[in-house]
Amino acid sequence: MAAFIDRVVLHVSGGTGGHGCVSVHREKFKPLGGPDGGNGGNGGDVVLRVDNQTTTLLDYHHLPHRNASNGEGGKGDNRPGRHGETLILSVPEGTVVKDREGNILADLVGEGSEYTAAAGGQGGLGNAALASRKRKAPGFALLGIPGDERDIVLELKTVADIALVGYPSAGKSSLIAAISAARPKIADYPFTTLVPNLGVVEAGETRFTVADVPGLIPGASQGKGLGHEFLRHVERCAALVHVLDCGALESDRDPVSDLDIIEAELEQYEVDSSFAGSDGQLIPLNERPKLIALNKVDMPDGQDMADFVRPELEKRGYRVFEISALSRTGLRELSFAMAELVAEARARIDAAPPVVEAPVIKPRAVNQRAFTIRREERNLEPLFRIIGEKPVRWVKQTDFRNDEAVGYLADRLAKLGIEDELFRVGAQPGDAVVIGDESDSVIFDWEPTMSAGAELLGSRRGHDVRLEETDRPTRQQKREDHQSRKEAKQAARDELEAERKAGIWTESVNYKMPGPEGDSDKG
Repeated sequence: MAAFIDRVVLHVSGGTGGHGCVSVHREKFKPLGGPDGGNGGNGGDVVLRVDNQTTTLLDYHHLPHRNASNGEGGKGDNRPGRHGETLILSVPEGTVVKDREGNILADLVGEGSEYTAAAGGQGGLGNAALASRKRKAPGFALLGIPGDERDIVLELKTVADIALVGYPSAGKSSLIAAISAARPKIADYPFTTLVPNLGVVEAGETRFTVADVPGLIPGASQGKGLGHEFLRHVERCAALVHVLDCGALESDRDPVSDLDIIEAELEQYEVDSSFAGSDGQLIPLNERPKLIALNKVDMPDGQDMADFVRPELEKRGYRVFEISALSRTGLRELSFAMAELVAEARARIDAAPPVVEAPVIKPRAVNQRAFTIRREERNLEPLFRIIGEKPVRWVKQTDFRNDEAVGYLADRLAKLGIEDELFRVGAQPGDAVVIGDESDSVIFDWEPTMSAGAELLGSRRGHDVRLEETDRPTRQQKREDHQSRKEAKQAARDELEAERKAGIWTESVNYKMPGPEGDSDKG
């Protein structure tokens, strides 16, 4: 059985940005010429682009994981790294992009239409870009940020003006082969057609596209058989043509009952909101313009069946055409009627300009914080979680193996107001603080004694003296240590003097060398 692939789940990830470079310019007579580390390149994007030469999603069914290339790291001598190459994924026209929850992200119609499915990560700054008037030679650089990673759903919905719908073996494939240059597979058994076929029809000055939708059965709107896979290809069509079989051999079938069953399935099928008209209204499938084509009138009893059901169909308000796809009877009249429906639909689109909402750019309010702090609990201990775009990005950019980079992060967080906010929400020294969500976060014990201004601390490159675990003694502690050393030294002298007087030593510990005048003090 042939595979019918018009829906795939695609795992895409943008490239990771390159790391910044830490470098110091050196040349003859200039051993320390200043920082010259270049910036890292940005990661590549993953872009979906409509290509008329692509007609299937089969490639993404076999290879569902697609990754863009990473950015190159920066180099010395102020040389930036190369940006990652954008990964272009060609998709057929009519591809709808959704997320896992079914929300529509993009509707790709028209040659060259694009959608960025995963953006690449930002490259890190080199130490040359981090240098300032106070921070002359930074000993660190920022790391590149990983690109977006997400799962998207691609659904292919055929782009056609008119759809041919009906029971299996009603003659839809034969009809589209007779009125266009399409050559679908045709056989005398049900479900011969397993994939939609497109054909271009010309009727007078009107040129339109017809889709041969594979046969529907009762329960198709609930997904029975391949109902959902077939019905989604009808959603873009402006009009429908019911192809009814007047030469069916089953005794329990007739054209009118077939029409009622297909209409019921069309009524129950829910159309995506992305196919709303220019006025924002969504037209259900069963309310779109329709024609009736009574097929196989050239077969025995076919004409009698057409004459029997035609009055009932016309009584319901349908335009009925008696045709034979095999002998090409009545095809010209049907083609021109289809062209009229297409012309009317295009005229309505031209008359009603699409409603385009102008994008509204809302800058962040002055009093709106760039982060939020949420109090949680872990192992019966308080935990404070910091959530915000800037803090999370800064954490990703920090090399925690470099003390100076960690100090720079502390300065950035303090300037953003995070330390003041932690005081306000009741955080105590030693409480656990987490930056980011559960999936990508960093945790540390909060010490509010850190002061900002790492560039003023004068530590060696790559280190921050604020992070060194050394306790600076107070003045009183220094006095006590000095007095204890003096007392220990005097006790040692007294012990040696007592030993001398006992006859163990002959020289007093208080003996002093002779001075310039030759005098001496022998106690």
